[in-house]
Amino acid sequence: MILHGYWRSGTAYRTRIALNLKGLAYEQAGVDLRQGEQKSTAYMALNPQGLVPALEVDGLVLTQSPAILEWLEETTPEPPMLPADPAGRARVRAMAALVGCDIHPLNNLRVLKALRESFDATPDQTDAWAARWITAGFGALEALVADHGDGWTYGSTPGLADCYLIPQIYSARRFHVSLDAWPRLLAIESAAEAHPAFIAAHPDRQPDAD
Repeated sequence: MILHGYWRSGTAYRTRIALNLKGLAYEQAGVDLRQGEQKSTAYMALNPQGLVPALEVDGLVLTQSPAILEWLEETTPEPPMLPADPAGRARVRAMAALVGCDIHPLNNLRVLKALRESFDATPDQTDAWAARWITAGFGALEALVADHGDGWTYGSTPGLADCYLIPQIYSARRFHVSLDAWPRLLAIESAAEAHPAFIAAHPDRQPDAD
């Protein structure tokens, strides 16, 4: 497996966590988003959308991290990242989508660049923009964890929703968002800091990191 990604990308980060949770070996190919490498001819041939991550597996190229994580769950079912019951799987997918659909896309590099270039947003304004969506989403997720978590986002073992949450917490800190209002999410972060799959996936530990 070859994972094409950027060390600080939240979507690549969540994919690394999932690969590590599954115990799968993979190589990494860095794609520096700051230098525009995602729009190079070679990378666009791999992923016409020009986004990270992309996962190469035996001639197959998979894009979009939600699809990649679901593929990993289907092809490597142990250890599971989703509960056994349909209701539990739906809840976990909803928690993941809360981050993946309603928080992350609004504070990724493309959006922040557009805010700066098209609307002359200052660094303080882009931080406030990101914080607006992170705060709303984390408030809802804290309540869901109170109902369904037991050490992790859902239940007592790390799973799909944690793959989404931990990179978003990392991002929140980059945008100077105080996390004190969400003690359950902070407890999950503490658990991740002691878990080998999450430790190895951390941006600072990646071969292309600054």
